[in-house]
Amino acid sequence: MSPLSPSTGAALVPLQASQAAVFDRIAGDPVLSASLWVNVALAGLSILLFVAMGRELETDRARAIFVATLLVPLVSIASYLGMVSGLTVGLLEMPAGHPLAGAEVLSFWGRYLTWTLSTPMILVALGLLANTDRTKLFTVVTMDIGMCVTGLAAALITSSYLLRWAFFLLSCAFFVVVLYVLLAEWPADARAAGTSEIFGTLRNLTVVLWLGYPVLWALGVEGIALLDVAVTSWGYSLLDVLAKYVFAFLLLRWVAANEGVVADAGEPFGSGAAPADD
Repeated sequence: MSPLSPSTGAALVPLQASQAAVFDRIAGDPVLSASLWVNVALAGLSILLFVAMGRELETDRARAIFVATLLVPLVSIASYLGMVSGLTVGLLEMPAGHPLAGAEVLSFWGRYLTWTLSTPMILVALGLLANTDRTKLFTVVTMDIGMCVTGLAAALITSSYLLRWAFFLLSCAFFVVVLYVLLAEWPADARAAGTSEIFGTLRNLTVVLWLGYPVLWALGVEGIALLDVAVTSWGYSLLDVLAKYVFAFLLLRWVAANEGVVADAGEPFGSGAAPADD
């Protein structure tokens, strides 16, 4: 049977050939390609810089923050190389009702893989900085993962435009829980830990930048297609640079200069409960 047999209703193209076709398509668009390579370069530089910044940390809590923070560019460089290669990029035919209905568009689903692995590390680093308890940290990390996974579903559904938006709204609901913890729960923990000033700066940076992601989804080719693939990719890439590398640099610089404050705040992932009487 031919790979393009009409009885299948779709081309049965080998995976490697599909990757090669996507790779060529990305490489043939300099603007789109640059939006990915800039993150590969900045992630690599960030890894080297963060290792240098964290090499002299001695306390457990400071080291835990360092490891969580370092994982962010490590995950990102692997993910962006996956997208550049075509490994984590697909061609999707948009469903009826979509502004590009019937057209094949590039889907950079690898970004969701990145966010599923890297954004929890950002939250772990913030939680450690605030010396929050295990329950709050578990809640915010699991809600964050739910947000990323349902966002991936919204991006990949090709059977129904309505269901794309349904999963998008579900992802936003998970995001609301994350925002609640960041804005309403952790500030008090950070004040008790003596890290409220830097926590407030990093929290505000995180909240403002993370709000940009659903806006880009809605305006980009995954949503109402007001922005083309290259513009959307640059938007996501710039948000990643600020929300990951700039965030991590500010956090590690403060921790390196204030390790005593971090150590005095208590054990990592404190229970938040008062000690029992003897």
